[in-house]
Amino acid sequence: MLTVEQFLKLPEPKEGHIELHHGEVVEAPPPKKGHQSIQNRLQSLLQRLAGERYIVHMEMAFRPAPENEVWVADVGCISRERDDATGDDEYLMGAPELVIEVLSPTNTVNEINDKMFICMANGCNSFWVIDPKRQLVSVTQGAVTTHYNVQATIRILHPAIEVKAQEIFG
Repeated sequence: MLTVEQFLKLPEPKEGHIELHHGEVVEAPPPKKGHQSIQNRLQSLLQRLAGERYIVHMEMAFRPAPENEVWVADVGCISRERDDATGDDEYLMGAPELVIEVLSPTNTVNEINDKMFICMANGCNSFWVIDPKRQLVSVTQGAVTTHYNVQATIRILHPAIEVKAQEIFG
């Protein structure tokens, strides 16, 4: 099992990025065009809706646990206060308030469930899984997961936003 200190000394991969899950290095390939398009739309849409109180980043790295974890959200949304409190050479401590994962063909159910559990146990208020193939958005808040089709409107409390699912898929 690697610690974060050891992880930080590893060389960056030529493509994609690496994460530290439960003390093990996980390599993630670079996202493909369709995946990036959804990330770009989500970042623009959420930043517009969340306003000045929240910051939205693609590929947001964070440390849900202090010793053996460094995860990356496809899209993350955090309060401006948390963003300001995180140094330029540091990772966000705890999970973002909103974590969004865009499914890729390489994702497994276990991987997504593990990330959701880790995030929800470490400060995440809302965890979204975007399924481009089915044009479905699954939103977990607390112990409840709600599935939204492309015609639905997604409403969450923290940050307080309302998103038309159709805008996510373009």
